Amino acid sequence: MRKLIVEFIGTFYLVLTIGMVVLGKNDFAALGIGVVLMVMIYAGGHISGAHYNPAVTLAVLIRGRIATGEAIGYMIVQVIGGAVAALVVKYFMVESLQDAAPQANNMKAVIAEFLGTFALAYVVLNVATSKETAGNSYYGLAIGFTVFAMASAFGSISGGAFNPAVAIGLSVMQIASWGDIWVYLVGCFGGGLIAGIMFRFLNPADK
Repeated sequence: MRKLIVEFIGTFYLVLTIGMVVLGKNDFAALGIGVVLMVMIYAGGHISGAHYNPAVTLAVLIRGRIATGEAIGYMIVQVIGGAVAALVVKYFMVESLQDAAPQANNMKAVIAEFLGTFALAYVVLNVATSKETAGNSYYGLAIGFTVFAMASAFGSISGGAFNPAVAIGLSVMQIASWGDIWVYLVGCFGGGLIAGIMFRFLNPADK
């Protein structure tokens, strides 16, 4: 239960921050998103591993550091946390809400989400789960800055979710179109899947 509560809190604040900075048209949106992820990882990493992302949980499952049942529980509370945060954002930013336009190019968006999520999950696995980097103090910084970099690179193409729970939150907030949810599910879970496989291939002795 402690782990699930931490996953809810971390995902909630991640999606809350995303919604507030995006709808508020903050010039430093990508930085704010990366920073909140970093601090929430440092806050909850010692309890739950601080995934805050179903695609990262999938990568960790493939890597072999979480059981299937627990992974499903993580994903459920991550989605709930994202949806609740989205409702809070809608309360604060109701004047800024408008119907989102569909993706102009779905294939570019899928590839962008895949690449961004792969980078995120790949970094998470290597800095937060690898025996070779165990006990390091920089893992939160590395993960947060990965999101900052990927959001800066791909935000204008796909919205830069890199996280199915975030994608659902964006759809609830009307920042993304519900008709494009498959773009995020395919791109994000695909990136997490390949990152997990790649980690196992590159680290065969780390089991």
